[in-house]
Amino acid sequence: MDDCIAIIVAAGRGHRFGGELPKQYVNLGGVPVIRRTLEAFIGHPAVDGVLAVIHDDDREFFAAAAAGLSVMPPVSGGATRQGSVLNGLEAISADPPRLVLVHDAARPFVDAATIHRVLVALDDHDGALPALPVSDTMKRVDSAGAIIETVDRADLMRAQTPQGFRFQALLDAHRAVAGEALTDDAAVAEHAGLNVIVVDGDAANLKITTMEDVHASGGAGTQDTETRTGSGFDTHRFGPARTLWLCGVEVPHERGLDGHSDADVGLHALTDAVLGAIGAGDIGQHFPPGEAAWKDAASDLFLARAAELVAERGGRIVNVDVTLICEAPRIGPYREAMRARIAEILGIAAGRASVKGTTTERLGFTGRGEGIAAQASVAVELPRDALEGLD
Repeated sequence: MDDCIAIIVAAGRGHRFGGELPKQYVNLGGVPVIRRTLEAFIGHPAVDGVLAVIHDDDREFFAAAAAGLSVMPPVSGGATRQGSVLNGLEAISADPPRLVLVHDAARPFVDAATIHRVLVALDDHDGALPALPVSDTMKRVDSAGAIIETVDRADLMRAQTPQGFRFQALLDAHRAVAGEALTDDAAVAEHAGLNVIVVDGDAANLKITTMEDVHASGGAGTQDTETRTGSGFDTHRFGPARTLWLCGVEVPHERGLDGHSDADVGLHALTDAVLGAIGAGDIGQHFPPGEAAWKDAASDLFLARAAELVAERGGRIVNVDVTLICEAPRIGPYREAMRARIAEILGIAAGRASVKGTTTERLGFTGRGEGIAAQASVAVELPRDALEGLD
């Protein structure tokens, strides 16, 4: 059972938008709005799957926008947003996740830190959503535009998405109000008496509603970010008979690598590269080799934790590159499986992961067949406010 599925609501027609395409398929900086949104959740290490709910007329648009992304087959939306979310929930109810996130496709600038805050809040609450305080003076007006009263804004918040819930509770709540006109999933949850809490939202997590929003957003979500690089290097000698693991893949070979964990030299180098990019030390600091807890441990645990640290800082992994250095075994036959496994652990598209193999022309310890070395590099995009401790 997956722990968390993100449902991206993209079935709306965007009547206020005014463009030739529904707003979720308009290009923003050369990238469709919905693709940016999908990538934000695919790239989050705590999200196990991403499901889009789309209009039946948009299937070709969606296929083009999501090309190459690891997403679930889309499902058809309903007549209302509420109906669309219910369709998405029902589509995964046969094999339900523990948690579900519901997000508007037209919010392409959601960051990993916002997603993380919502998920953390679900440890103690039925539901959570990001929100921002209302800063403007609020007026209640009649149909002619005349002011009726000034509304106290002290307790008012502007709701955003993703809105997160325990899956079964949200599904039951939606089934109970099917056909009613509630404007978001928090309202559905409130109607069912669920305990829903607000976490800090993000001003950059704006919703594309009109063409003016597209022009105004321009570089939103990128202006306050910086790309950092990290590098890692590791070696392990061949040791006693044990399974050889390289980049998360079991590779047939007469000898395995010697080490306290499973000695996956590729994932160790990559973990160090990710940690280095965010100034978080090295693998030994987080997983001391002398601790019994890590004896024979699968190294994907180390890399997944490094990815979580990136997400906690509001960052995302842009791409990774690993080079395995050995005379044997041959890396080529396992390259694509290694790329896919790394992408799976990090929650990125496979096209953002590279694995190469090379030799040292029989020079040095790798040339003598005594062990395997690996070097790795990674690019990580971080918000500038997360860099205060790094500069």
